[in-house]
Amino acid sequence: MAKGSLLAFGIALFCFCAAMKAEAEYLPYKDPKQPINTRIKDLLSRMTLEEKIGQMVQIDRSVASGEIMKKYYIGSVLSGGGSVPAKQASPETWVDMVNDFQKGSLSTRLGIPMIYGIDAVHGHNTVYKATVFPHNIGLGATRDPALVKKIGAATALEVRATGIQYAFAPCIAVCRDPRWGRCYESYSEDPKIVRAMTEIIPGLQGEIPSNGRLGVPYLAGQKNIAACAKHFVGDGGTTEGINENNTVISRHGLLSIHMTGYYNAIIKGVSTVMISYSSWNGIKMHANREMITGFLKNTLRFRGFVISDWQGIDRITSPPHANYTYSIVAGVNAGIDMVSLICLTNL
Repeated sequence: MAKGSLLAFGIALFCFCAAMKAEAEYLPYKDPKQPINTRIKDLLSRMTLEEKIGQMVQIDRSVASGEIMKKYYIGSVLSGGGSVPAKQASPETWVDMVNDFQKGSLSTRLGIPMIYGIDAVHGHNTVYKATVFPHNIGLGATRDPALVKKIGAATALEVRATGIQYAFAPCIAVCRDPRWGRCYESYSEDPKIVRAMTEIIPGLQGEIPSNGRLGVPYLAGQKNIAACAKHFVGDGGTTEGINENNTVISRHGLLSIHMTGYYNAIIKGVSTVMISYSSWNGIKMHANREMITGFLKNTLRFRGFVISDWQGIDRITSPPHANYTYSIVAGVNAGIDMVSLICLTNL
């Protein structure tokens, strides 16, 4: 074979092999042009049981690392209880930390990115020198949903500036007893005011476009973050205002008082819902399949993901963590999609 022919053959063979490799490596779940349901179905079909379990786990940043993210396929990290990478950490320090975790996630077999969550509940309040706004009780007193929406947008900008994509806000509890020590997290005792203040959600996530679908989780872009409506449901109505206690109320009362904020939150495309530590008529919300799967997912058609409160799964039993296997089965079967842990020893 002549040199020219040999070279041409070599080039043709190289191009053929490259084309075959590109075709073999095409992954529909990574193709943004594909419909979201097609991508989800494709990804799930490729995942092992271990990978699915890992994606359902959220761990605290204090026990996370790039290596841990890769080894256990962890789906999410949080800053629990004000956990920070360093005292008075700069935004750059936060970004470097989040990126380190993300590199570990992206280096896994399927390259599924993790999501980082933080309690940016009245501004990015965990971060040094971030803008801090009044707590919900103060914002509710303004009776100004437009102002609350602007606060959501400002918070989202500062959260994204630290590399974080997810805030555990807003709290849409309806505080019915001022003895509840967390009343400051509630916009009002009036469910109508709480419902109006869900306008913070499009502030955090961005406004659903005119041609968009209401009731579908929505995130506008790089200046926005995923929101979390919490704590589902009845956390502000516990007996004598005792935190994490039992809310004794009829179904009608629960739906007409404590559920009203969730109706609006879902319509406005809230991405996630967090379950309450409290109980409803003696049934722990973290194990309440009727309310999580039956009402939230099936009746209200919530299409985001449901997350436990921090160690909320542990609290299904009394004392907490008495039977973790039972708690996991009860919580997941109730409809919880992601379990928030303090550390990997719970696994």
